[in-house]
Amino acid sequence: MTAHTLDSTGHRTAAAGRRTLAGALGGIAGGLVFGMMMAMMGMLTMIAGMMGSSSAGVGFGIHMMISIVFGIGFSVLAARWLGSWGRSLLAAVVYGIVLWVFGPLLVMPMMMGTAVFAVTGTTMMSLMGHLIYALITAAVTVLISRRRA
Repeated sequence: MTAHTLDSTGHRTAAAGRRTLAGALGGIAGGLVFGMMMAMMGMLTMIAGMMGSSSAGVGFGIHMMISIVFGIGFSVLAARWLGSWGRSLLAAVVYGIVLWVFGPLLVMPMMMGTAVFAVTGTTMMSLMGHLIYALITAAVTVLISRRRA
């Protein structure tokens, strides 16, 4: 039997271990969808470039590792809202925007020697991808963390 806790709305949510697993699985689901979008836009080689590679496969691997870590991060940071679909999805939108600002607008440009906080058509498409990633990650995380053992 899995231990559960009550969130701020009185709904039962999974204990930390199960919530972490739910976040990792949510990150995989969101990462796969976002990764397919990135592949269609030819963006995976840019991700690989952060590690000195030009391989789309390397870019996809890096992207998936980051997706899992950020999925777990979501499950930890949004733990108190996982009992509510509305609050979880709202938290996901905020999380997606934060990931977008710190990822493609700040960290990636710094690593690649390009202008930081440059909002272009490409970065706006990236915002959409990060929002989709975060919403899928949240949905899967909520579904798994709310399942009964």
